[in-house]
Amino acid sequence: EVQLVESGGDLVQPGGSLTLSCATSGFAFSAAYMNWVRQAPGKEVEWVSTLSPRDIPYYADFAQGRFTISRDIAKDMVYLQLNDLKTEDTGAYSCARGNYPRHFWRDDLDGQGTQVTVSS
Repeated sequence: EVQLVESGGDLVQPGGSLTLSCATSGFAFSAAYMNWVRQAPGKEVEWVSTLSPRDIPYYADFAQGRFTISRDIAKDMVYLQLNDLKTEDTGAYSCARGNYPRHFWRDDLDGQGTQVTVSS
């Protein structure tokens, strides 16, 4: 059974930082494209970042230069470091597998993700 469990979300002030974590199991993690996506209230799911099996990162324009995706193969974990957070970064962040950069499996988004709220 595939499991993806996100954690690390919090309330943070503008300009602050957070590190999100995604614990995975049930699939070949080292061979997977891994993504972070987010969803703000009342809006569609938005792709944030992909990490390829060769650890090549891809970022949405809004994430470039502020967010960093990484993985720990030994722990089957994927991370998203969020820096210089803005109020528009508020949303539920989830991890998901994909087949290629910028692609994610919507079936993996069956949890609540981890909530990031950026507010003063």
